[in-house]
Amino acid sequence: MSDNNYKPATILLVEDDDIDAMSVERAFKKLKIGNPIIRAKDGVIALELLKNGSIDKPYIMLLDLNMPRMGGLELLAELRNDKNLKNSVVFVLTTSKDDEDKLAAYDKNIAGYIVKEKLQHGFDELVKLLDHYWRIVELPDN
Repeated sequence: MSDNNYKPATILLVEDDDIDAMSVERAFKKLKIGNPIIRAKDGVIALELLKNGSIDKPYIMLLDLNMPRMGGLELLAELRNDKNLKNSVVFVLTTSKDDEDKLAAYDKNIAGYIVKEKLQHGFDELVKLLDHYWRIVELPDN
């Protein structure tokens, strides 16, 4: 992250699986990408963090769909109905290959739908994608 032409994005990782969360964090460290990562174990916690201002902007959310209390699609609906959160950049990161889930997520204006199983080299590919994404795409600060 030596390029000063962009503001690093905070990563909000909404993931209930400890192993997947550690794998994402490990990939960031392995690739020497120092963006702050904040983890929420479900949609309820993620929504609380966003509403109380605990997440620095700009941020990118990595969102699992299948979680307890409030799943990913429910969280997406809450985000898109909140005037302060509706522009959140969200990538779905899930095990679900179900077309119904894909359509429902894209209907809520996600940036991308990534199936964990397709990440052949672990989460390194995901982290590289995100690194290129926030270096090129202009993210809103507010």
